[in-house]
Amino acid sequence: MKAIFLREINSFFSSMIGFLAMGFFITITGLVLWFFPEYDILEYGYATLESFFTLAPILFLFIIPAITMRLFSEEKQMGTLEWLYTKPFTDRDILLGKFLASLFIILVALIPTLIYYFSIYQLGYPKGNIDNGGVIGSYFGLVLLASAFCAIGLFCSAITANQIVAFIIAAVISALFFWGFDLVSKFSLFEGNLEYFLKNLGISYHYDSISRGVLDTRDLIYFISICFFFLYLTHFQLDRRKI
Repeated sequence: MKAIFLREINSFFSSMIGFLAMGFFITITGLVLWFFPEYDILEYGYATLESFFTLAPILFLFIIPAITMRLFSEEKQMGTLEWLYTKPFTDRDILLGKFLASLFIILVALIPTLIYYFSIYQLGYPKGNIDNGGVIGSYFGLVLLASAFCAIGLFCSAITANQIVAFIIAAVISALFFWGFDLVSKFSLFEGNLEYFLKNLGISYHYDSISRGVLDTRDLIYFISICFFFLYLTHFQLDRRKI
C-alpha cells in the first residue's frame, strides 16, 4: 500500500495536477474571503471563519473529482492496471494506496488555510476572540467530507476509462449526496420522521453538525459508512474486471 501511495503522490506532483488543485483551492478561497463583499471576513464584524467553511465544500465538489478522476481511468486507458495486478499488490493495497494519496493532497491543500485562522485570531477584539472549538470541529468536518468525496471519486474513476466522464459523474454524485437528500426532504410530501430520515442521509446535515464543534459518534459513523460503501463498490468493480 505504501508503494502505491508514494507512486500516486509522485504522479500527482510530477503531472502538476496536485499543484493546480491546491493552487486553485488556495487562490479562490483567498480571493473570495478577503475581497468578495458577500464573503469578506472583514465585513462580518466579528471573528469567525464561517464563510470559509461554507465555501470549502463547494470547491471540494470540483477539486476532489479533478484529483481522483485519473486514479483508475488513466490506468485503464494506459493499460497499466493489468501491470499492477502482476505485482505483489493486493486489491486492498491498490485501493487504499490511491484513496489515501488523494486524501493526502487535500490535507496538504488545507494546511495553508490555517493562515486565515491566525489572521482572524490576531484581528479579533480582544485578541484571540474566536470560537476555537468550532474551528477545530469545522476543520475535522472538512477532512471527513474530503474522505467521503475521495471515496466517491475513486469509485467513479473505476467505472470508466474516460477521465472527463469520471470527473462529471463524481461531481454529480458528490453534489447529490451533499445537497440532494436535504432538498428532497423539504418537499411537502415528506414531513415529520420521514423528513428527518432523509436529512440524515445527506452529507450536509452531518457536516453542519460537526462544524458546530459537536463531535457526535453518529456523524463519524455516517462518514465512515459512506467511505466504506464506495470503497467496497470500487473493490467490487476491480474484481469484476478480472473476470
